[in-house]
Amino acid sequence: MKKAKKHEAHEEHIDESWLLPYSDLMTLLLALFITLFSMSSLDAAKFEQMASALSSALNGGSGVLDHTSMNPTDSSTDLGKMKQEPQEVTKNKTNQITDAQMAQKEQEDLEKLKKRLDQYIKQNGLSDQLNTKLNQSELKITISDNALFASGQATVKPESRALAKAIASMLVEFPEYEVVVSGHTDNVPISNSQYKDNWDLSADRALNFLKILLLNASLDPSKFTPSGYGEYHPVASNDTSAGRAQNRRVEVSIIRKYQSGNTATQSVNQN
Repeated sequence: MKKAKKHEAHEEHIDESWLLPYSDLMTLLLALFITLFSMSSLDAAKFEQMASALSSALNGGSGVLDHTSMNPTDSSTDLGKMKQEPQEVTKNKTNQITDAQMAQKEQEDLEKLKKRLDQYIKQNGLSDQLNTKLNQSELKITISDNALFASGQATVKPESRALAKAIASMLVEFPEYEVVVSGHTDNVPISNSQYKDNWDLSADRALNFLKILLLNASLDPSKFTPSGYGEYHPVASNDTSAGRAQNRRVEVSIIRKYQSGNTATQSVNQN
């Protein structure tokens, strides 16, 4: 008998082990794309539906996608945060715009009031007794003491009450502002039976002028504050008679609520 022919050697099979890491890599990439999509999507329900469908089609309902779809709370929480953060940013921007608008309105209000005061001062020939100054904290009306009071006294002169009433009528148009009325003296000690020192005199002068302002029933007394500074806030040297005259004064300050760094400081002195 003839010997059976030997079988030819089997051809070696191609190594397919590389498919495993490749499959894992594709799964991870798919999971990454799903995650990126979820970060840009505002609808958590649609994200869950798509993730579930892709997971079933490509991975037989198991693996990374299943884990993602089984934890909808995390994705919806992230989406909730994403919704909330833009709202907060928008709200902050809105507040900033509102503050800027209010600061602009305030500037326009105070410029309007200053213009009216300056016109009143000019028309009544009071340039040597009154001046106005608008800066970043207030609109200040400065009135020399001899325009209002006799020497060493705190009673407003009858002829000067019209000035207080005129200022009050202008303030009525701007009821939202705080107003401080302050009295100031020079450093010469007072010597009369009514006042023991300049503190008392300056405080009484401020209060008496404020009371005349508030004779206008349209003004809100809760917006007004009297203050006496005596000799301790001078604007000039007390070494000369001219300097002491400048220091004896009553100031009516309309206080700003918005102090914008972009608001230009303006001042006009009437001499």
